[in-house]
Amino acid sequence: MMKQELLIQDKTYRRLADWLERLPHALLLHGPRGIGKLQLAERFAQFLLCEARGSGAEPCGRCDGCRWSLAGNHPDLRIVEPDALARSAASVELDDAAPAQGSKTKGKPSLEIRIEQVRALDAFVHMGSHRGKRRVAIIHPAEDMNLPTANALLKNLEEPPPGAFFLLVAHRPARLLPTIRSRCVQVPVPLPDAAIATGWLEAQGAQDAARWLAFSGGAPLRALEYAGEGRGERIAAWRKALEGGDLDAIDPGGDREDLEFLVDLVQKHALDAALACAGLEPKYGTRISGSGPASLRQWLTFARETGRTRALARHPLNPRLFAADLLGRLPGRGS
Repeated sequence: MMKQELLIQDKTYRRLADWLERLPHALLLHGPRGIGKLQLAERFAQFLLCEARGSGAEPCGRCDGCRWSLAGNHPDLRIVEPDALARSAASVELDDAAPAQGSKTKGKPSLEIRIEQVRALDAFVHMGSHRGKRRVAIIHPAEDMNLPTANALLKNLEEPPPGAFFLLVAHRPARLLPTIRSRCVQVPVPLPDAAIATGWLEAQGAQDAARWLAFSGGAPLRALEYAGEGRGERIAAWRKALEGGDLDAIDPGGDREDLEFLVDLVQKHALDAALACAGLEPKYGTRISGSGPASLRQWLTFARETGRTRALARHPLNPRLFAADLLGRLPGRGS
């Protein structure tokens, strides 16, 4: 039997399980990135497809339905996500099911959910269940649908086939079409309990879990990404250099992905510095001190500017020059 992973969003999961007898045809799970929304959606899908479910709120973990769900190849479950994120057999199966005529399947993976994927989903939800239960579709992240793709999904949300259930997972629900949002029951997913999140991180083998959780703003999946082998050491060294003012020790090299982590680190450093200037505890665990309202304004202004330029970190002409410019604009540096 495959072991079920410790559920980060246990409270929200139990709330969903209580709705079993009056479940709508579509739910929209939304909240900050990295707090366990997809894991929550997958566990709830397993619960719905469990073939030996008793009166409790947990899937049995032993039946064929649970084993297939945990393995990612349940015939009545589809996970629709951008090619760049696809990692399950269900996603690959869906992508291969109905390739669009003339579409490009090679090259750089798509960052958007393709309309071909939703069209293939249309065939899936209208066919009979393989196991006599619901047919469940998870769309993640739902805001990564462009307008034609969203309109293709909308047809099924407006007239859902019997037995079909849709789970939309969104980090930024405001980017979804209002018509999509209006046809789903919206479920806000909060930051998980810190003790549960820390326990989950430790179970994944993360070192210094509590500090990484603080640095991630309470998002355990982001914390695990930060703490990863190699990257965690680099981020920790950059944090130490920022806290000590040794900016020459910070060099992301030519790695654009590491550059995004540096921009994130610098913005969090600025926000913690602003909190310190106001006499408040840092949110992200940065060890820094500040003074005076002028310094507070400078740090807040810099943090806002960094937020606006975050997207540029993905496509800089020269990562080293981008990093040098970013660090050179830190309050207290330069002229």
